Amino acid sequence: MTGADIAVGAAVPHLERTITLTDMVAYAGATWDWHRMHYDPDFLTAKGFPGPVVDGQVFGALLAEQLQDWLGPRAVLRTLDFRFKNLVFAGETVRCTAQVTAVEPDPDGDGELVTVASTVEVIGPDGEALRTAVTPAGATVAVRR
Repeated sequence: MTGADIAVGAAVPHLERTITLTDMVAYAGATWDWHRMHYDPDFLTAKGFPGPVVDGQVFGALLAEQLQDWLGPRAVLRTLDFRFKNLVFAGETVRCTAQVTAVEPDPDGDGELVTVASTVEVIGPDGEALRTAVTPAGATVAVRR
C-alpha cells in the first residue's frame, strides 16, 4: 500500500468471515463475556433465538482487522465506532466493506489520517447480502509514511 493508493473513494479490500461457535467461545474467554446468549442452547430456545448470538464487539475486531490487513504495520487505529442493526448467529458468514471518505495530514505524526465508512453484512452461500448487521460504522487510522 502506497500513499497514492490511499485516496478518497478508494475501496478497502473486503473481509469475509464465518463465525463459528468455537470462535465465539474463544472470544468469550478472551473478553470474559460469558452471557448465555452466546453459547447456551436451553437459554436460546427459551428466548426464541435460532442459535447463539455473535457478541457485537466481534464486529469491531473484524473492522480493525480489515484495516490492519489493508494498511499493514505502519497503521494505528485511532477511532472506531459502529452501530448494530441486526443480530448475527453462530455459523453465519459476514462481509466487512469499507470506503475511504477522507485523507488528511496527521497533525500528530509523519503521515496521514485516513477515515473510512464501513458496513458489515450477513451473506448467504452465493455471496448475496441477506441483511445488514452493522451500519453506520467508521474508523480513523493514522498511517505513517
